[in-house]
Amino acid sequence: MGHGSIVFRGVPLTVQRGALIPEGFPFAASLAFLFCLALARGQATYWLARVVTEQALRRVQPARGWRARLHRWLSGDATDRGRAILNRWGLAAVPLCYLTVGIQTIVLATAGVIRIPWGRFTLAQIPGAAAWAAIYSTIGFAVWAAAWQAAVLHHWWLAVVLSVAVAMALAGIVILRRRRAK
Repeated sequence: MGHGSIVFRGVPLTVQRGALIPEGFPFAASLAFLFCLALARGQATYWLARVVTEQALRRVQPARGWRARLHRWLSGDATDRGRAILNRWGLAAVPLCYLTVGIQTIVLATAGVIRIPWGRFTLAQIPGAAAWAAIYSTIGFAVWAAAWQAAVLHHWWLAVVLSVAVAMALAGIVILRRRRAK
């Protein structure tokens, strides 16, 4: 293996174009795979939200289990925020959400909840999925992997800082949700 190579679960990986991909794996294939993955995830989120919204919110009030959690999420503040984003930015929010962390699922699900026509949603989704695939097939995974590898292997204190930052972000989310609930 050459410079910049690692072995993950027995598979030799190397940094090619800034991304960790299997050695010899064509860049175009990884780009196409990630593009299809982004499209599939977006469509699944959209359709799950749309079907559940049309059926569950109107006809059923589940008391427990995953259906109850999904019902609460789709009728809660997160969906209202996603609806506000879509109302403010229109369909431009769909491709832009692929460039964010934490808003993507909300926007995609809200598109299903408010029943944006499927054809318009899909056309709006394509540039966002392409951008996401381009980022993650070039530098995206490499940045995450390099940050964690540097933190764990070389600078233990950086791993502590990253862990504390994640814990603080999660605590902040919990605190904000509790304040909104009151």
